[in-house]
Amino acid sequence: MPFAIALLVLLAAACAVSSAVTQGQTMEWYAARYGERTAGLILALRMDDAFHSWWFLGLSGVLCLNLVLCNLIRLPALLKRAKAFAKPGRIPEEEEAPDARGAGEAEKVFAALRLPSPKRQPEDGTETLFAAGNLIGFWGAWICHLGILLLILGFALGQLTSEQYTVYALPGQTKPLGETGLTVTVEDFRTDRSETGAAEQYTASLTVSDPAAGTRQSGTAQVNAPANLYGYKFFQNSIGWGADARVLKNGEALQTEALCAGEFFPVADKPELVILLQAVYPDYVQISGSAPYSASDEPNNPAYLYQVYYQGQMLGMNVLQAEEVLTIDEYTVIFENPRNYTLLAVKRDRFTLLALAGGLVTLAGIAIALYFRPRRLLAVREGDGWKLYAESVRGGVLFREQAEKAMTDAGFELHHPEPEPMAEEKET
Repeated sequence: MPFAIALLVLLAAACAVSSAVTQGQTMEWYAARYGERTAGLILALRMDDAFHSWWFLGLSGVLCLNLVLCNLIRLPALLKRAKAFAKPGRIPEEEEAPDARGAGEAEKVFAALRLPSPKRQPEDGTETLFAAGNLIGFWGAWICHLGILLLILGFALGQLTSEQYTVYALPGQTKPLGETGLTVTVEDFRTDRSETGAAEQYTASLTVSDPAAGTRQSGTAQVNAPANLYGYKFFQNSIGWGADARVLKNGEALQTEALCAGEFFPVADKPELVILLQAVYPDYVQISGSAPYSASDEPNNPAYLYQVYYQGQMLGMNVLQAEEVLTIDEYTVIFENPRNYTLLAVKRDRFTLLALAGGLVTLAGIAIALYFRPRRLLAVREGDGWKLYAESVRGGVLFREQAEKAMTDAGFELHHPEPEPMAEEKET
């Protein structure tokens, strides 16, 4: 146990330190924030990805091994103890447990203490009644440790094998899901608003397809209510604005592209000419001397910030408002149909159920340890009456009070041994 506690303290300290370091950034980012030397230390110790680092996984593995060995070492002694408690065994000393004598009804004491029906048997020629209950209480701490082990294993294995992707798309768009071979189509996206106009819920209607197998699954992803499709959870993470870019060549339609803010496309018959939609302002406001912004989330006065590149060199950038067009030689670019896109966080953890099982087993072990206290009662025939002895593991004063009340209610007289006289103090 001291070694396990030391490991837990180390893990807690490692988590505390790592939580102060922004995860998943580059050397340049850390150097700009913390300095070159500290940035090198962060990367060397893998603190930029702490929960996948060798030291975190190593500490977790040693802790798991410690828990396994603790449970295995304790198992034989625990089995022996539980087995011995379930048998009458020796008659306890009077000072160890509540006891009573008399011609009362012994069976009532067993019932009052919520014990099973007693077994009647001769013990060395003496008639006895015996019953033991709540024996599962011996296993509370053991089960709790087993649950912690499962919980750590579920988390560690989940972190090692987890898959995480980000998908963003406008309604009607289909995007690949990383390298899984699956595709994600956003069929619809809507924002539910309150009477005051505040956003209350975002809902994305999704279809995930497996082209190789020719199958598909559909569902909806909302804030705090992810869609579960093909074993992946799709979380509604964020939203943004996008629009359609329509390209004309000499007045004739050439192509139409649906773009999220930050996306670009090459012109169909002139790929060295690239159009980038930098930002969309649904309710455009421009005040002299300040950067443009949007006054609301409603498309009341849409405007589009674009950039144009030719052969990798930027030709220019500007903001187009409604009815304005971008003209580049024989090409005309029109931005229209502004609308929200959804940004989905996609995760897959194959060991979630193992971690959940570990949590439930841990809670069960704690409940068993607290509420199932092993107890037993032995009644030995004495002439025309009985002599009763009650014992409990972790019973304490509460169990003594319950046992003594049950004995007196059944007509027995409690026996309290006389306390030993205190030795007289010698005069100094």
